[in-house]
Amino acid sequence: MRAAARQLAREAGPNIFFHSVLVPKIGWMRTGYQGCIRAVRRKLKALQPDIVHGQGTERDCAICAIFSGFPNVVTIHGNMAELARLFQARVGSFPWLAARLENFTLKRTGGVFCNSAYTEQLVKPRARRTWRVANALRQEFFAPPAGPSPSQKCRVVNVGVVCPRKRQLELLDVALALRQQGLNCEFQFIGQANTDNSYAASFLERIKLMEKEGVASYTGVKPTHELVQAFDAASALVHFPSEEAFGLVVAEALARDLKFFGARVGGIPDIVGGVPGAELWDVEDWRGLTAGIAAWIRGGHPRAAGAQRFIRACYHPEVIARRHVEIYREVLQDAEA
Repeated sequence: MRAAARQLAREAGPNIFFHSVLVPKIGWMRTGYQGCIRAVRRKLKALQPDIVHGQGTERDCAICAIFSGFPNVVTIHGNMAELARLFQARVGSFPWLAARLENFTLKRTGGVFCNSAYTEQLVKPRARRTWRVANALRQEFFAPPAGPSPSQKCRVVNVGVVCPRKRQLELLDVALALRQQGLNCEFQFIGQANTDNSYAASFLERIKLMEKEGVASYTGVKPTHELVQAFDAASALVHFPSEEAFGLVVAEALARDLKFFGARVGGIPDIVGGVPGAELWDVEDWRGLTAGIAAWIRGGHPRAAGAQRFIRACYHPEVIARRHVEIYREVLQDAEA
């Protein structure tokens, strides 16, 4: 994995470097990431950076940033405190501990990059300063289509780890309801499904019969170029989670001009505002979602022409990189004042 990361850094550009820092098992969450913090501090002392950016509170990144000894900022990818609250994380569990470390970290960093209005609302009371900065999309999602035009068959894709928060089992009910209405549409599910998880195991068992009937299919995890191809071969994305900090897959699908059906939750409304053809429903309005997809199928299941232009203007890597540099300079000027 370290070799792959080094290769990726070399391919990304001459100004990008990968430094491998090894930490024994005892130095991770069980000790509040003490080993990670010390190892990163030693490496940064040798590197002498101007600023440190901790990417996410899900693991050690953010807490290593605040204890780095340098001006620092943190990005929130997933709202660990809010997830722990919503899913009633057991005391002493990983989500429970991550939530407490997140609260500890956000008060001590120079500022927090929030990827949506939803995240900013959750973070602002716990941080000195916040900035609204979306996640950048990978360059591959802006590349011209490499294959033929989408087939005439109606295909709706869903991408994400199979889990209760992403609600793939409930989407199987939607797919079945559409077929019972006589509508010919296949739901294609892409993402990791861990059989040790009871929800994912139930999903995998149930989808077997639906695959035989052509109602739905499961393809597992796909590398980026295959995911782009899957988007280009489909007509729409459906993403209906119960909670979502940002919803990167929504922006990725819209960058391929897919029609979008989703839940009005978290950061999703930020992404789709102004995007042609995007449709949202309240988080428990399964009947509305089913009716909306049915009407679209009967109307010839058109894609969302023009969505990519909107997404490129907001989420292209160059756009997001420029905003990062502006914020880094702002933080460094304040540190020097």
